[in-house]
This record gives sequence, C-alpha cells and structure tokens, in this order.
Amino acid sequence: MSALINSNLPGLTLLSKGKVRDIYSTSSPDHLLFVASDRISAYDVILRNGIPGKGKLLTQLSLFWFDKLADVIPNHFVTADVDQMPEEVRQYKDQLEGRTMLVRKAEVVPLEAIVRGYVSGSAWGEYKKTKTIHGTPIKEDLVESQKLPKPIFTPSTKADQGAHDENISPEKGLFADPPHILKLILINPSTAAQIIGQELCDKISSIAIKLYTTAAEYALSKGVILADTKFEFGLISSASGSGKDLILVDEVLTPDSSRYWPLSEYVPGKPQPSFDKQYLRDWLVSAGFRKGLESGPEGKEGEGWVIDEKVVEGTKNRYEEALNLLTS
Repeated sequence: MSALINSNLPGLTLLSKGKVRDIYSTSSPDHLLFVASDRISAYDVILRNGIPGKGKLLTQLSLFWFDKLADVIPNHFVTADVDQMPEEVRQYKDQLEGRTMLVRKAEVVPLEAIVRGYVSGSAWGEYKKTKTIHGTPIKEDLVESQKLPKPIFTPSTKADQGAHDENISPEKGLFADPPHILKLILINPSTAAQIIGQELCDKISSIAIKLYTTAAEYALSKGVILADTKFEFGLISSASGSGKDLILVDEVLTPDSSRYWPLSEYVPGKPQPSFDKQYLRDWLVSAGFRKGLESGPEGKEGEGWVIDEKVVEGTKNRYEEALNLLTS
C-alpha cells in the first residue's frame, strides 16, 4: 500500500493544507471536510515520504476518543460515512473512505491547549535548567518521565506552517479583544500577548485538564500511559442564538498529538519507549537533522528528508499498536 501524501479532489475547494490534514469546503455552508493524509512531520518539518495508512489510523483513533469524551465537551464531528456526505464528496469515496470526517464549522481558538501529566520532552529540558515547567516553579524533586503531582496546563501559541509553536504561560494566554487574535497571530506568531481573554482561557484550561484526566485514566486501564497531549477548541453559535459555545475540534489524542508510553516498560528516570513520533524524531536526529537543516540533509539542502523504510514500518507498527491497545 502506498502512502497518500496529497489528497486530490477536483471540484472541491482546498481551504487549508496542514502538516497532516487537508481541509475542504463543501456545498453545505455549515460543514467542512477533513482529510487525514499519510504525511508525517517531526520538529515541524514535513518528511517527503509518509507512513502508508497513517491517516486512517489517526481518523479511527480520533473517532474513538470523540465518542468516549463526548460527555466532557461536545465536538465538531458529524459523520465519517462518505455515503452520508454531500454529493460532491461521495464521488471520491475510494480515496476518502476511512480517512475523512465531515465536521461542523467553528471559529478556531488560536491556542494549543497542551496538558502534561508527566515531565518529559521540552518540559524535562526546562525543568533540568530552571526547576520550572512552563515558567511555573516546581517544588518537588523530579526525575525524567516522572508523573507530576497533578496534570498541568501548558498552552502554546498557534504558529504558521513551518514555524515553531511557542510555549506561553497561562497568564500570557490572555487578550482583551478576541476578534483580532487570528490577525495578530498571522502577523507575529512569536508574540505571547495574543490569545483569548480571561474567561475563555480559564474555561479551556479546566476542560483540557478534565479531558486529559479522563483519557489518561482510561488509557492506563489498557496498559498505556498518556504522558501529555494537545487539544484544540473552537467556538460555535449557541443553540439559544445568544453567545457562543466551546467545542473540541481538530484531531484528538492521536500519536501525532500525544505522547503515549507502554505501561509495562515504564521506568522513571530515563526516556521511555513510545507509541508516538518520538521514534521518528530520534531517527531524524541520528540521520543528521539539526536546526538550519529543515530543508534537507547537509549538502542536499532543498531536497527534503526521506524516511528510511525500516523507520516507516516501525512508525506504522507503533501507531497500529497504540490503536489496538486503546480500542480493544
């Protein structure tokens, strides 16, 4: 099976092409079409070759979590049945089946709501240097991969494709004039004074932590540790017609947006084996990747990075194992 790197839907308008998803408008003014490609990125770099079937795996896991977390907060999912989608979409059933969702349009909140339950990755790097996580002092003495006393909300700004998201403190996730947020981010995604207002920020923090806690408890019962994850939210008009309601959007709790570890191999004090993209990231670094070489290996700048076939297979196997463990 070959990887679907780019969707091809003539007649539909492509609105956005992200690191993984292609988003199309539909004849329904209230809905969008999300297509999960087999593209994969690491360190905000999209690799030239993808992981065959990855988009379908991500879609299956998102659908599972949307259903399981529906009691915590509504989400944008409408249907994954291509036969129930607008007519212009149904003609591409062979290409789309298993990797697409029809979703409600929403005003996306330009904040990545990251929740950490364990100290790992960039959080561990910061803690080693300053005894803080996301700028917040940590009283406890921690070792790498240790479970935190309680999950913490560590929001990140939304960056343009090709730029790095920037970590910000919850206090800086405040802005008095939400209608101007998106414009500010597009102009200068590195600034921190750009996000969403006190009330909405507090609500997102509370819901994100509840989503993480609910998912982490379930995952643990399946032998999987959810170390950290990223949620995205949107606003839709309320049913009453006054005000707006918050909903969960994008993907949810996939290995692309989460750090999953096998419980059976968990040993605090060192990096953990994972079901996520860390395996790919480690390979990329070992292959010579570093800052300044985003466009390709040294001496081959501009040619992009191509994943070794054994790493393609290893990454796919890890994603499949995560899906099977969590949904069994």
